Amino acid sequence: MLKEFKQFAIKGNMIDLAVGMIIGTAFNKLVSSLVNDMIMPLLGLLTGKIDFTKLYIALDGKKYASLVEAEELGVACFKYGAFLAGLLDFLIMAFVVFLFVKWINKLRTMNKEPEPVKAPVTKVCPFCKSEIAMEATRCPHCTSEQPAAEK
Repeated sequence: MLKEFKQFAIKGNMIDLAVGMIIGTAFNKLVSSLVNDMIMPLLGLLTGKIDFTKLYIALDGKKYASLVEAEELGVACFKYGAFLAGLLDFLIMAFVVFLFVKWINKLRTMNKEPEPVKAPVTKVCPFCKSEIAMEATRCPHCTSEQPAAEK
């Protein structure tokens, strides 16, 4: 098992994974900052200066002056504003990852030569419309004689 782990680590898989996680974590912080520090304040401005992170419903049914006060009193809160910010964060992250993958796939296919068209190996029986081998002289389905193949 130790030998397999060493081979795994030497191949570079672990290094690639570590680099991917580090970049992903940094990217997550960047997108979270974009959402929390730029998009949500603009959205709040457009909706009448609503701070979405402070939107909540106290689950005990009482009204509190703020989310901080409710949390200090130990009240369970349904923080739907924070959820909306997280949802927007996720959607932006997913969209950027989609664009990145689309761009990578475009780069991969740009340098590839198109695959050559292969000669067909089957044909359709003109009588029963079943698919049969190209060299067949009789259809295995309807037993009709096949016309001579054009060469």
